Amino acid sequence: MVKKREWKEFRDSGLLWFINTTLHLFGWAIVFDVEDEEMLEVYPARVKFRGFPEEINSEGYAKVSSHMQKNIASITKENMM
Repeated sequence: MVKKREWKEFRDSGLLWFINTTLHLFGWAIVFDVEDEEMLEVYPARVKFRGFPEEINSEGYAKVSSHMQKNIASITKENMM
């Protein structure tokens, strides 16, 4: 099953931050160019930085935790199929 979703949902869930924390290990990131809440472009990029500031990490963990809490029933059901 594949269900197309919007990039905004992916960003708002904290999953972009989560994936980028892993990609930073390798010097990569997924970059979103957004202007006035409009998505202009999404692309992979090489980056020099590794990781995010503590404030961003705390926000990211909270968003991912919230996303998991809201979706755990459907995630569990999908895994049982």
